[in-house]
Amino acid sequence: MRTIRLLIGLGAALCCGLPWTAAAQTPPAPADGWRLVFSDEFDGATLDPAKWHAYQDCWGGGNMERECYTRRTDNVSVHDGALDLTAVFEKATGPSLSEDLRTPGVEPPPATKPFTSGKVSTKGKFTLTYGRVEVRAKLPTGQGTWPAIWLLPAQDLYGPWPGSGEIDVMEAVNLGVKCGSCVGGEENQIYGTLHYGSNMHHYQGLSQQKAFALPKGSEGDWHTYRVDWAPDDVTWYVDGKVYSKIPLKNWRDPLQKTKPALAIHYAPFDRPFYLILNLAIGGQWPESHDQGGVLLTDYPKHMQVDWVHIYQCDRPTGCS
Repeated sequence: MRTIRLLIGLGAALCCGLPWTAAAQTPPAPADGWRLVFSDEFDGATLDPAKWHAYQDCWGGGNMERECYTRRTDNVSVHDGALDLTAVFEKATGPSLSEDLRTPGVEPPPATKPFTSGKVSTKGKFTLTYGRVEVRAKLPTGQGTWPAIWLLPAQDLYGPWPGSGEIDVMEAVNLGVKCGSCVGGEENQIYGTLHYGSNMHHYQGLSQQKAFALPKGSEGDWHTYRVDWAPDDVTWYVDGKVYSKIPLKNWRDPLQKTKPALAIHYAPFDRPFYLILNLAIGGQWPESHDQGGVLLTDYPKHMQVDWVHIYQCDRPTGCS
């Protein structure tokens, strides 16, 4: 595997972020038939422990990411009407495996990373099987940033990742960075993705992704990211505009045909999933694209979330 370079902006690593506010915006009421089942407006002073779990590890996500997630308010905080996941350029040491991968009673060896950041999820608090996930967020810009809003299964019923599925509501890398191959000359794409398959090393054709280009210059602005997950399709939106729809026939894992007892509806997207919000720094994807590496300018970096709303459809015939 090639060596990934770390780029350092002179003096920029010490720069402090400017004050900000969420410019709160109330989401529009959904069409008839949709029922609100989970919400957080982040109007308090701390993260609500009844809704969210904050992570603490230096695993790197299996992608060679460069952050340690912590539960400190330096990295996970609620203020000015929004959740603030903050990446800081500072060395940290912690468990080398995520909580989900650890063997009970066995402490993993430590790992040291050059950044700290924030990651929260509804695991153990809330899950959904089918519904609408809508999140208003403001994403960081810069080479090496990797914010994401995504869903993972509560149980790996169909096997370890990617066998039990992953739904990426939104992820982006290197937003705002100069890019010779990008329309408009700078990175402005966000991505919606389904991951599935039975072997993480041999699942070609079992991952589907589509990009959406944010309006030029708006990469660091507030946008609303949404997924409608139905039994027969998944649809992605930005600011109310559809940009991708994957029907069930496209995600059916042919290997699941050998497991009829498990193939209820269309595996693996037929089971409870939980929501994750995180800001990663570095990793194979962002560091291998655009300018390459991680550029240490304008740290700390912020991923801000104004609100999260999750709905489920009460109509047997479905909701539009």
